[in-house]
Formats: sequence, C-alpha cells, structure tokens
Amino acid sequence: MTLQRHLPDTALLRQTFALFPSGVACIGAVVDGAPEALVASSFTVGVSLDPPLVSFAVQNSSTTWPIIRRAERIGVSVMASDHEAICRQIASKDRARRFDDVETHVAESGALLLLGSPVWLECRIYSEVPAGDHHLVLLEVSGLGLNPELGPLVFHGSSFKRVHEGD
Repeated sequence: MTLQRHLPDTALLRQTFALFPSGVACIGAVVDGAPEALVASSFTVGVSLDPPLVSFAVQNSSTTWPIIRRAERIGVSVMASDHEAICRQIASKDRARRFDDVETHVAESGALLLLGSPVWLECRIYSEVPAGDHHLVLLEVSGLGLNPELGPLVFHGSSFKRVHEGD
C-alpha cells in the first residue's frame, strides 16, 4: 500500500472517491408546471433524527438545482436496482426528454417522486452550505414512504451496481 501525503490530482481523487459505494437518489419537484429533477450519488440519510434531516451535494455548475430549489417541497426517491436506464435518462442534458416513459407521482406540494423506488421522501430545504465546487444541501423530511422489498441502485467504481440479497 502506498499512501500519498500530498494533494492528489483530480483524476486520482475522483478514482479514490469512486471506490466508496453510494446510493443513488432522484431529487425532484414540479416547478412552474414542469417536472424537474437531478440525480445525486452523494445522497446521505440519517444526518439528524431531530429534526429529521438528509443531505446531498450538488455541483455549483448545475443548471437544474436553481430551478428545483424554488419549489415549496422537494421529492427524494432512492433509485431501485432496475432504475439504471431511468437514472441515466434523468441525468442527461436533454431536459425535454428526461421524463419520457418515466412513471412519477406528484404530491400535492409539488414534490416529484419516482414510482418503483424503495424509499420516497417529501422534504423542504433546511439549509445550504457552500462546499468547494459544490453546495451541501440539507433537507428536512416532512413525509415518507417505503417499499423494503425493492433493492437500491448503487454507484461504485464509476458504474452502477445492484445489491443482491445475501451479498
């Protein structure tokens, strides 16, 4: 094992971060009558139980987050193991086609949720903290739903993986 004691280059840092498996979440809302969403592999649950907080990091260059953050409520859908194609579609730059053939539910509050997800959360923005080339967004959970029979989609080694029972 070699431990580097200097700041690694961006490519090595990205490769290092990719070795930590993370869940993938769709963060979305209906804003001005249109569905908007982004995909985050930086989603974290259990930030706080009182108040109930979750978090994710969003790039400062995101063009979608400034739209979503205007919503009263934001939906968080943990993506299921069979959502890889949907994940790629929602993360694409083609805004007009992000939701083609994607089954969603819109809560009364405007929170956008993906059907077939193991976890759904309805949230409001609690706070945002600048964090280098990202912002860390804390969301307060105001409603939730779950389907524990569904496995999550996991991002690891710069690719999507499925969690299999018994692994």
